[in-house]
Amino acid sequence: MNGAITDKVAIVGMGCTKFGENWSKSSEDLVIDAAYEAFEDAGVSPDQIQAAWLSTVYGLSAWTLANPLKLSGIPITRVENQCASGMDALRNAVFAIACGMYDIVLVLGVEKLKDTGLAGLPQSEMFPNFHMIGAGFSAPGGFSLPAARYFAKYGATKEHLAKIAVKNHHNGTFSPKAHFQREVTMEQVLNAPIISWPLGLFDCCPTTDGAAAAIVTRRELARNFRSDYILIRAITLAVDAGFTPLRPAFDYLHWPATQTAAKETYKQAGISNPFKEIDLAEVHDCFTITELLNYEDLGFCPKGEAKDYIDSNTFTLEGELPVCPSGGLKSFGHPVGATGLRMVYECYLQLRGLAGNRQVKGAEVALAHNIGGPPQISSVCIVHNRI
Repeated sequence: MNGAITDKVAIVGMGCTKFGENWSKSSEDLVIDAAYEAFEDAGVSPDQIQAAWLSTVYGLSAWTLANPLKLSGIPITRVENQCASGMDALRNAVFAIACGMYDIVLVLGVEKLKDTGLAGLPQSEMFPNFHMIGAGFSAPGGFSLPAARYFAKYGATKEHLAKIAVKNHHNGTFSPKAHFQREVTMEQVLNAPIISWPLGLFDCCPTTDGAAAAIVTRRELARNFRSDYILIRAITLAVDAGFTPLRPAFDYLHWPATQTAAKETYKQAGISNPFKEIDLAEVHDCFTITELLNYEDLGFCPKGEAKDYIDSNTFTLEGELPVCPSGGLKSFGHPVGATGLRMVYECYLQLRGLAGNRQVKGAEVALAHNIGGPPQISSVCIVHNRI
């Protein structure tokens, strides 16, 4: 039934590690840091957790949670759905709570990318050099194609992408857990080394270590943990059939999975005008062009008009619809399995008024958007504080 989980599930605690080059910490260290921050936030102990979901992409398994957290005798499920893993893990936990199977569960995403070879260390078959420069298909190469196509079709330029990078780096200066916490200028972005034209160094998110966690329960139990809990209005996942960029008729101007997931999420959440009804959004900005396409695919602006909205500063912290107030993947970082939960963590802070200098005034409804693959996978989640 569409919308069956609407407002039945609450987030009562969240935690997030410092994102960055965490050379001194293992995956288990990051798990402990994120989980125990979430436990403390919710006022629970590990022995109260009835089930857990682990989001990770590169080689970890259920014991990555069980061992360091001493979670014995409960079901722990590993979820891997490429870069959309974090939000998909949350989706599965939400359904388990909504159906009444459990009262309180843990969802945790973790990735230790700096140790996998993705940062230039020796490669292996398990850890292909997909995210950086290398032989064959790469993420920058794949995402440069829609950038070039969009420029040709709609007249956007590298300056429009640079404004997204500048915005997200600016927002990151207000995020103490972000990988990058420094401003960049338009000149720096435009003059940076080209990774895959037209994407330069500052158009690409970094290779990052980190973890994020959430404690999820039923709405009727949420007040036992805190009064300012956050409700999940809707959460969906869409997987597009076929390797999208290789389709003969694909126009490189949209991501079908994002459009499908957004449409279903808005239907479940009762949202008809996302630009007016959503107060802030954390979107998957693995590259600046991805954020630009997300504006249109998520219905924040008409097709082909993203550049005009960018020029009008619509999506800045002070704009009509702040996008990536955390700094996004571009500044906060992208430890793949943790990213989706980290986005929800930012929404959680914003809706509770705890986002500091990046706080969006009067925020009541927030959207988080995760994509994965070429991309063929997308998850969209809407949370709110209208209790």
